[in-house]
Amino acid sequence: MGGWRIVKTMGTRITKLRPFGGFCAETAGGISVMIATSMGIPVSTTHTITGAIVGVGAANRLSAVRWGVAGTIVWAWILTIPMSAAIAGLTYLILR
Repeated sequence: MGGWRIVKTMGTRITKLRPFGGFCAETAGGISVMIATSMGIPVSTTHTITGAIVGVGAANRLSAVRWGVAGTIVWAWILTIPMSAAIAGLTYLILR
């Protein structure tokens, strides 16, 4: 649904990634997904890679992360579940 905008945000707007940082973020995201999966916890690969990219940027230096962009993404995550639940419930009530 988001396509190129998501890729641009992830790779350039949160922090400037170089190949080594990208490798570290992908590796950390993959390990996080494997650990969560082994524990039976469903996780979003998008969420894990976003967190990993923020981690790489913060490890480089805290000011390398655009915290406003990261904060907007976190707010979107927080609001998505209750908004989707409300819309689904309303749709169900209207259509039944």
